[in-house]
Amino acid sequence: MGWHQELLVGFDLETTGTDPREARIVTGAVIEVKDARPLGHRQWLADPGVEIPADAVAVHGISNEKAASDGEPADRVADSIAETLVGYWRTGVPVVAYNAAFDLTLLSAELRRHGLPSLRERLGGMDPAPVIDPYTIDRSVDRYRKGKRNLEAVCAEYGVTLESAHDASADALAAARLAAAIAGRHPKVASLGPARLHESQIEWYAQWAADFQSFLRHKGDAQAVVEAAWPMRELTEPGV
Repeated sequence: MGWHQELLVGFDLETTGTDPREARIVTGAVIEVKDARPLGHRQWLADPGVEIPADAVAVHGISNEKAASDGEPADRVADSIAETLVGYWRTGVPVVAYNAAFDLTLLSAELRRHGLPSLRERLGGMDPAPVIDPYTIDRSVDRYRKGKRNLEAVCAEYGVTLESAHDASADALAAARLAAAIAGRHPKVASLGPARLHESQIEWYAQWAADFQSFLRHKGDAQAVVEAAWPMRELTEPGV
């Protein structure tokens, strides 16, 4: 039985912005999925401690008023999400996140911002793994397909229902189902164990970053830099 037929854990964050080192968590969801069926489910609403910009509210629908009145303190939410994910990694269960480098970097930044143990510290110095990122896998196995690569578009490509885009629970469920659907279409992905697939994604993401950086420089942006770290970028900037 391939990894895509075993327990997967979908993970998603909705946030205040698009820079993972600066943005804050607004909502989060972790959902257990097996054979496309949702099992256990946890979700969080945070008071991010900063204003949620109007363009972010327009995406996920969480107003400043709702976050302030109903949300838990941001440090408590970040700590709870981290402990939940680490619990799965400790037992070898894959965590599935669409564009994992965004969500895991943002979570890591929140932990550091609030003086909480990092994901690596919680794992005894080990990197968070295994992580499965349908975004990274799809870009590698179907490199030349035209069209968008956002969650909605890739779900449509693989026939996965996304019930409410930019709702953390819906996105987390769709990500897990999408990972299984990609493996179902591409036997070489299904044949890899979670640990080997994790290592492969590190390579695939780095190759994509190098190719994209070369493309941008060829187009005239001589200083273009595309970060190649996956599934988590280093928090190199002070004060995040």
